Formats: sequence, structure tokens, C-alpha cells
Amino acid sequence: MSSHAPHDDGLNPPIPSYDEAMLSPGMLSNGQLPSPSTFDPFSPMGEAFYAPENESRGLLHHTHQRQGSTATNGSRRSANRSSRPRNSGYRPPTVETDDEDSTWSSSDDERTTRNGRDGDDDDLEVEAAHVRREMIELDMEDPLDSNNGRGRPSIFGKGFSLSLPKWASNWRLSIPRLRIQLPSGPESPDGTAPSFASRFGRLAGFSRVNTTDAENPESADSSANTQDTTRRRWFARPEWTKRINTAVAIVVFVRIFAVTMILGFVYLLFMSDLFTSLSRRLGSQVFDPESVRMHIQMSVNPARMRDMSKHFTSYAHMAGTEGDFALALDVKNLFTKYGLDDVTVDEYYVYLNYPRKDGRAVEILGADGKATWSAKLEEEEAGGEAAGHQTYAFHGLSKAGDVHGPLIYANYGSRDDFKKLKDSGIVTDGAIALVRYYGTQSDRALKVKAAELAGFAGCLIYSDPVDDGFIQGEVAPEGRYMPADGVQRGSVSLMSYVIGDVLTPGWESKKGLPRLAPEKSAGLVKIPSLPLAWRDAQVLLQQLKGAGQRVPKDWEGGVPDVPEWWTGNKTGSPIVRLKNEQDEETQQPVWNVYGRIEGVEQSAKKILIGNHRDSWTFGSTDPHSGTAIMLEVARIFGDLVERGWRPLRTIEFMSWDAEEYNLIGSTEYVENNLDSLRRDGLAYINLDTAVTGGQFHAAGSPVFSKLLNQVMKRVSDPNVNATLHDLWEQNHSTLEELGAGSDYVAFQDLAGTSSLDLHFDGPGYPAHSSYDNFDWMDRVGDPGFVYHGMLGEVVGLLLIELADRPVMPFDMTAYGDSIGQWTKDLMQWVQGQVDEANKAGHGDKAHVSFTKLQEASDIIAASVREFDRWDLKWESQVLASGGWESTSLGQQRTEYITRMADFETNLLDLEVGGGIPGRTQFKHVVYGPQLWSSYDGDLFPAVKDLVAAGDWGRANQTVAKIAKIFEHAALQLLE
Repeated sequence: MSSHAPHDDGLNPPIPSYDEAMLSPGMLSNGQLPSPSTFDPFSPMGEAFYAPENESRGLLHHTHQRQGSTATNGSRRSANRSSRPRNSGYRPPTVETDDEDSTWSSSDDERTTRNGRDGDDDDLEVEAAHVRREMIELDMEDPLDSNNGRGRPSIFGKGFSLSLPKWASNWRLSIPRLRIQLPSGPESPDGTAPSFASRFGRLAGFSRVNTTDAENPESADSSANTQDTTRRRWFARPEWTKRINTAVAIVVFVRIFAVTMILGFVYLLFMSDLFTSLSRRLGSQVFDPESVRMHIQMSVNPARMRDMSKHFTSYAHMAGTEGDFALALDVKNLFTKYGLDDVTVDEYYVYLNYPRKDGRAVEILGADGKATWSAKLEEEEAGGEAAGHQTYAFHGLSKAGDVHGPLIYANYGSRDDFKKLKDSGIVTDGAIALVRYYGTQSDRALKVKAAELAGFAGCLIYSDPVDDGFIQGEVAPEGRYMPADGVQRGSVSLMSYVIGDVLTPGWESKKGLPRLAPEKSAGLVKIPSLPLAWRDAQVLLQQLKGAGQRVPKDWEGGVPDVPEWWTGNKTGSPIVRLKNEQDEETQQPVWNVYGRIEGVEQSAKKILIGNHRDSWTFGSTDPHSGTAIMLEVARIFGDLVERGWRPLRTIEFMSWDAEEYNLIGSTEYVENNLDSLRRDGLAYINLDTAVTGGQFHAAGSPVFSKLLNQVMKRVSDPNVNATLHDLWEQNHSTLEELGAGSDYVAFQDLAGTSSLDLHFDGPGYPAHSSYDNFDWMDRVGDPGFVYHGMLGEVVGLLLIELADRPVMPFDMTAYGDSIGQWTKDLMQWVQGQVDEANKAGHGDKAHVSFTKLQEASDIIAASVREFDRWDLKWESQVLASGGWESTSLGQQRTEYITRMADFETNLLDLEVGGGIPGRTQFKHVVYGPQLWSSYDGDLFPAVKDLVAAGDWGRANQTVAKIAKIFEHAALQLLE
């Protein structure tokens, strides 16, 4: 055997000789330390000394050496090996040399007598031959083979060489070799048992030349006779078995058995219930649920949210503008920084309008048609030079136009208000309406729509101090209410008719898809409008004195220096010009930004949390109180992921665009992902105008009732030293019904995803004005960002329970009870309408049968109670098994969660043409916007629309249809 030079491929370090490995670290063969001047740490011996694995091996062998001892054959061999020169190849111990007394090899004395040579040399040669033959037979590598210096390649070598570190690249993976003590075979003619080498050779088919037999034929014949006798003993043995040696067959069998056991263990571990239970058990130990909850609460940082609010309100950013795009990139970068998965920007092309600098005017015209007075329109500069130019006062999605006509005051601009004008003889055709915000008609768009239906040519909406001004309290920037120059911008899109892009109702606004012409959209009003400060409205109201009729007392507002409030009329009112020239973009890009945390068990199922990013002005309250909270929660959950935590279900963080115009970003997303949301959307949490004060409010699907109460008990208000739950009960608060004024609408009413809207309310804030800036929030809205922090805790706890509790904590019983109560409320409301119809002489057809709907609501109540019992059954089974959950039980649990979430989806009317009649975009049979109050929302809006219109026949059909949908939802729950 010759020594081999080290390879140059850099993967395999030089292997030390056996003698070198036997030495203590740093010792030469003569027992001396190497000289610093001559020792090469990169030589084969140097590497042996410095490699940690070689160092430990050397220490082990050195400890067990007995230099100079001749007590045993093994120790004598060690002494001989130490005195003889060796090559650099290290030979690991073999089966034959592990045990000195093994019957698998002959003794040293026998070898010395037989060969007449040194027993150790013969032992080494015979031993090497035996090992090589065995390796050839079993297709294993021979580390002593001198053909290539590395032995025959292992069948595992290629697959593992790239994955192992450099120091381990000389390892070879093989099945453990088992030593088996076999009974002796037939004796040889001289009375001795045949050696293992001879038997191994016959099995392998080797031709071994026996010099004794060749020189002595009699001995050969005797041997042949003995073999014949042996063969006759096995006269029934098949021919093919003559070539099989029993010892090797057993070795092969044992190895096959070992492989089978290993594969069986792997299957048991990774494919059976054991792995599922073990992985969950380990996860619960590493990430204790209570520790995670505490970590979330302790990680919420109000100071960080304050900084975030300051940044996001530092410049104006209406949807589709440069400022909006810049903040979209900021959100994207933050999501990425926080370690969220699959951070993406989703672009849509939608219809938006923008004001022109000189394109808007409100003027009083003289007899010659020239302006005698012009409204200022714009607010005083509130943002400061660092914030850039604040936005112009205008209405989103308003009608462009330049109209003029007599001014007529119409209170809050409700349909009843316009009806009173008509009944009093006031001619409104071609006039300009002046109405105030809030009151009996909360939706500004429906104020304009009502004016349009009453024949007005244009509409002006102002903020009155009696509703939102100094009469209520101190005004901004020092207080919460609108100052004299404050203007409430906003959209006049008809959200109760169409949500999302008004040119693509029912489908996403992507390139290449069809689009309506603006004049054909049901979501746009048909007369121009503008918002005003009461400072400008004051002049107009003063000019109405003596024209038309004195208004009723409840029509009088709080604008100062208006001694008498008059309606105005066609002949006595001043002529007012309303000019609204604007830029209209039919395919303006807007940008949603998404980041997700992938779930480990039900990755397709998702819990979504969203907040819109666009703002009419700086938007410290609306929307960026919600933005700061959502980003803080995203940071905390990203930190959990970095620590190795993952939820059972996927969490998605969504930054919506163009919400202010018509809930555009969220609706386009829902329409673009409608099927997957109906299948996999579990819950949606909405943050919009999240903090304006200190009173907690929640509106949403009843499934959140129990969970919300649990979470509120964990969060305390430091200002009053009480938990949110205590304050909730003191205020007699309840989970409110969802309205229709924010991004939850598309999820709840189109996709059937159970939704929840959260916020801390105050007595007021300067809504949609330039006074809603960081300075106001920092000093007035939420000093110290205390309530930002509290809502951050609430949201974080809700997310962790919804996404990571084994059984998602939906309160299905609460939903069943609510449906029963809502049905009774609907019956009472309809009965009131029937009574009015009877009084008016139209009672012959005024009747709606609720028998089937009552029965269906009772079925739902019973079904959800039966359904809820499975949760207790699951818990008892897991506890009974010591916390282990079988795979079959885990599958039942995930199916249970799916049916739980599907219940809300099954309340959608998905028939062709289904949904609220005339507004089929809204599919939920329970929730939906009121036709004439989209902000408030309503229950059973389809039935109420038909009853209000006097269409009793279709009302009965709709009630029967809802009953069938209820029964189907109850049936699906228990399948």
C-alpha cells in the first residue's frame, strides 16, 4: 500500500495515519511536540492536530493505549504497529477486529504456525483481504483500496457531499454493520472448522488455489469425499441454494430488517398521529400561548405609533397622487422590514376626479350677471410650510358643471326636507340647494341625490356650528370641533347603489376589462356640488332674509349673525353661481399594498386586517390613527415570526387605497378575489378612524361577541384604572350592527367574510379638514397616544386568537340568537308599515307572511347550539389523551373551522340576479346599506326596500327566499 497525496478539490481534508491519530494532539511519533519553525498546520499531520474531530479521536485513542504492554494480542498488535512505518491512510476498525476473541477470525498463533511469518503481518493481510471481499460482495467502498486514494465511491457520497460541511466531507454514510455469532459449520478433514475466509470465498464465487490439494491428490480426494458426504446430507436442497452461505444470508437479512425498521420509524414519525401530536406539543412548549399574548401586549409601543403618525401625516396624499404613491412605497418597505411574507403592490385603474385651482367658485350674481360676492372656499393654511400645500376643498366623484339659480335653504337635505319645501309651495326646479351636514340625512351623497330628485341644479353643503362647531365646544386647533373656516371634504358617490370603481360594478378594475361610461353609472350623482365652511355659508344665509318662508325652529342652525332663517324662493332669493370644473381620470392607477404571515396548518385560510391609506387632507385621525395601529401590530407579529413563531392560519395585512372616494381599493380586491375569499376568508378586522377619543366601540358580526369580551378583560385604560370590559359594561355597550361606510362593506356584504370594525370615539374631531393633522392628534385627539396603544393591544390579541387558537373562537350561538331577535324586529317594523298603509287606505295588499322565516330562524338557533357542542367534545378528547391530538381529530377540527366560517358565506344570495333588488352587488340577506342611509347600514335591507316601496308581493317572495337561505345555512353547518 502506498501513501496518497491530499486532494486539491478543497472538499476533503487530508486523512491522518493510524499512528498520527493515535498520538495526543500536538505530539509527533517520537513523543515530542513539533517545532514551531518546522510545523506546518496545513500538512496532513497539521490538519490532524488542528481538526476538532481528529483532536477528539486522538484523545480517545491515547487514553486507551497501553504502551509496551503484552497482556493481550490486541495490545501486542498496538505495540507492533507503533514500531513499524505506516502509510498515511487511516483504516477504521472492522467487524473482525472489534472483538479480539471473535470466532470470525483465527488466532495469532494459528496464523504464525500456518504461514511461518509474523502473526501481525499475516493478520493484517488476511484481514484486509477479508474486508475487501466482503465489501465487493456488498458493494461497499474499501478505504484501503489504493486505486484512487479515496476508495470506491459510496452510493450516498454524491447525494450528501454538497450539503455536508468541509470538515465532515470525509464521512461515508452506510448501514450499521452488525456482528453475529454463528454456529460452526461442518468440520474439515483435520477436525478443525473451516475458516470464515474460505466460506466467504465460496459464497462470493472466488477461485482460491489450494496448494496443499494440488500437491496431494489424496488429500484432495478426501476433501471431495467429505464435500460429497456433506452434499448428501442436504439431498433435498435446491441447486441455487448451493451458492448461498448461511452466515452472509443472515447478515443481509438483518440489514434488510434494519432498513425496514428505520423506514417504519420514519413513517411513524412523519406520517402518523405521533408526528402531528409531537410537533404540536413541541410548539406549545416553545411558544406558550399565554406568553405570546403577554409578549404582544408588552410590545405595543405608543411612542413608535406617534412617530408613525407624524410621518404619514406630514404631507397631503389623496388617492392616486404622488403623496399617495410615496406612502404606498413606505408601507411596502415597512412590511418588508418587519419580515412579512409576499409583500406586494396591487394596482387598479379606476375613475377619480381632482379639483382645479381656479375651477371652483361660489358667487352671488348681480342683475348684470357679474359676481357681487365670492366665497373663499379654501381653509386658512393649517399644515405649515413643511407639510406642503394643503388640498383644495371639493367633493370626490362630484359632477362637473357651471350652473346658477336662486338659492334655497333645505335644512339637512333629506327627502323629507325637500318634500316639506314642495308641500309649502317652494319651487325648487333649477335652484341651488344649501344644506348642512349631519342631521336626518347623514350621507352627503344622498343629500345631493335628494336635491337632484327634487329638481335642483346644484347643491352646497356646509358645516353648521350647532352640529359641529363652537356651539358644541372648543374648536380646532385647540379643540375638537370645526372652526369658522373649516371645510369638510368628502365623496358624493352613491355607496348605497355601487361600491368600488363606479365604472366596474361587480368586477375588478384591471386593464383590458370592460368599463361603463361615467354617465351610465348608477353610482354617480348628476348635479354638481361643493363643500363650504360656515364662514361662507353665513353670507348666503343672510341674503335669504325675507325670501320664501320662515323655517321651522328645528331647521334653524347655529351660524352667528343670521337674525332670521328663511327658505328663499325662486323670485326673492339671490342668484348663486356654482362652478365645478375638474379633472376626471377614467383609469387612474391606485395602489393596494399587502403583506402576509403564512399559516402552518391552514395556510389557505386567512384572517385579514385592513386600513385605508389615502386621505382628503393630512388625515391624522382618518385614516392614520388606524394606519399607525396596523403597522405597529404588523411589526410585533413580524418580530414573532423572526423568533420562529408561525400562526396556524394565515394573517394578511392590507393597506387600501381610494377608500375615501367609494371604498375602491378594498372593493376591487374583493371583486378580484371573490371566490377565494368566499372559500377561505375567515374574518376581516377593519381600522379606519380608529382613535378620536377614549370610548371604545365595536361593530360587527355576532360571531365576535365572546372573543371580544375576553380580549377586553385583558386591556386596561390607564386614565381611569379600569379594564375595557368594565367600562364596556358601565356604559351598557353592546356589539353594534355594521353600517356601510368603510372597507368592511365588501368583505361582509359581497364575500360573506365575518367582519369587525373597531374604534375609540370622542365627542368630535375636525373631520376631512386640514385641521385633522398630527399637531391636533398629539395635543387634543390622543395625547401620549394612549388609546392608540390600547387599540393596538386589542387588535393584536384578536389576531392571535383568531389565527392561532386551535379552534377558532367564533360565537355561533350568539349569531343564532341574533338572527332570531332580528327576525322579530323585522316583523315589528313591517307591521308598522302595514298599519300606515291601512291608514292611507292601501291596506288590502299590505301583508307579509313571516311564518317560514320564523321557522328558519328557529332551525338556525338549534343548529348553532348543536354545532357549538363539538368544541367541548374536541377539548375533552384532547385533555383525555394528555394533550395529544390525533390526525383524524385534527382533520375534524379544521373541517369544523371551515364550516364555522362558511356559515356567514352561506347567508349570501348567490342566485343569478340575486342580492338586494336593484342593488345586486350586495349579496348578504341580513346585512347591507340602506337605500337612503348608506352610512348607517340596515338589517334585511331587501325586505325593507320592497315594503317601503309598497311592493308587497315581491316582499313576500323575498322573505320566503331568505327563509330557504337560512335553512340551507343551518343544514351546511351540521353536515
